[in-house]
Amino acid sequence: MSNRFIKTRFFQRLLEIIVPISSWFLITLPLWLSPFHPAMVAYFIIAFDLYFFSKCLSTAYSSVVSYNEILFHSQIRYYKKLKNLKNFNVLKHFIIIPNHKEPIYKLSETVKTLTDNDYPDKDSVYLVLAFEKRELESTQKNQTIVSQYQKYFKKIISCYHPLKKNEEPGKASNQTYAAKIVDDYVIKNNIDRKNTLITICDADSQLPKNYFSYLSFQYLKDKDRLFYFYWAPVLLYNNFWQLPFLVRIQATLSSLLRLAFLSQKENLIQVSTYSTNLWMLKQINFWDIDIIPEDWHVFFQAFFTFGEKVKTIPLFTIVNGDAVYSGGTMKTLANRYEQEKRWAWGVTDVGYVLKRFFQTPHINFWQKLKKIIFIIETHLFWPISFFILTISASIPPLINPSFKRTVLGLLLPKLSALILTLSSVMLILYIYLDIKLRQKVNMKTGIANLPLLIIQWYFLPVVSFFFSSLPALDAHTRILLGKKLKYKVTEKV
Repeated sequence: MSNRFIKTRFFQRLLEIIVPISSWFLITLPLWLSPFHPAMVAYFIIAFDLYFFSKCLSTAYSSVVSYNEILFHSQIRYYKKLKNLKNFNVLKHFIIIPNHKEPIYKLSETVKTLTDNDYPDKDSVYLVLAFEKRELESTQKNQTIVSQYQKYFKKIISCYHPLKKNEEPGKASNQTYAAKIVDDYVIKNNIDRKNTLITICDADSQLPKNYFSYLSFQYLKDKDRLFYFYWAPVLLYNNFWQLPFLVRIQATLSSLLRLAFLSQKENLIQVSTYSTNLWMLKQINFWDIDIIPEDWHVFFQAFFTFGEKVKTIPLFTIVNGDAVYSGGTMKTLANRYEQEKRWAWGVTDVGYVLKRFFQTPHINFWQKLKKIIFIIETHLFWPISFFILTISASIPPLINPSFKRTVLGLLLPKLSALILTLSSVMLILYIYLDIKLRQKVNMKTGIANLPLLIIQWYFLPVVSFFFSSLPALDAHTRILLGKKLKYKVTEKV
């Protein structure tokens, strides 16, 4: 395939709509295929149910592995192990906090947790406050943070990102602006980019006390560290008991999925809050400024530059973050929907990955193919799962009454229900892990709250529809129709 054709707008448009078209194709498949080939529809539904069951089993297993690893690593005193390394003090840590319209108390809480770190060399830790220039209160917030916390860092660098015409508003453009300022500072002060670690910290993320010691020790012992991202799961427990129960279920499920993801090293890609080195960021020209979801995208920027050496390394510790909360229930639900839609907009990465697949013959074919399969599977499963798992099995007998009189037609709803029932058994494990994880972040469960934590899972189908499949389908449909998504800051109060 010629590079000239690959660069055409037609080809790029074709690549970006592959998954959205596939989503609608699979969701509607029982409706248009059942009149002609109901058995094919039935076999597809059963196959998908079994696939879902296998995903539940693997997720449960990975969750347990990750939890046990976290328990094990919590006993290790990384600051002591780090001090035993002769060269640890060559590292410099720059913590970038991108924020826009973040409440000052929330930003202050995040910075406060950073001051509590056990890193042995406090003079090697820098704070970078990445504001948006268009926010009127940014200067005042900066002054408040600097006056309170200046003494805890080697330096506080304040950035005010001016949004340009070719940029999308959001984390990517903000972080790139801030990282370039850090890069200028590093060069002026003769600091080695390869020894400069950049940590992207969301304004509501509370890093654990051992984060920088753990990160530094892991970084120094990794042979190919220049090509690695480092990630600890952000569990959404910080404001757990404030949340409307529907959002609380979603926050719990997201946290457990992130926990499971941590031990799936082959497919691990960082999200939200993570670390890497300045050298690699410089090589890939930082984050692309014309995209919205930036965390997976920057991984693929690096992967299609350096190949299979690029990996995300798990840090078995817990970052405590906020779930969406806007004060009132309805407003919180609306904002949670918008947040999920913005995350699902990451399906745009599929087009980017497919395009780069054709443009990088120097990178191992099978490694590229595995990455493509993984990202397509992730974004395709997102919108279609609810529809196929809940209503699809009832459609073939309804549309084609003659199929109902066959053995397969009679068995389909029962077999589908049985597989889903077996899958739901995993909820017992999830409830247990949820309780144990919240204990780790001092968000304990009272005896009076325990029945509610169990009963709320009966609303999982409702949550899965309104805060997972539907917003994902919304994002896919917008891409299919050529519409843009306006970046909205997730409100957290």
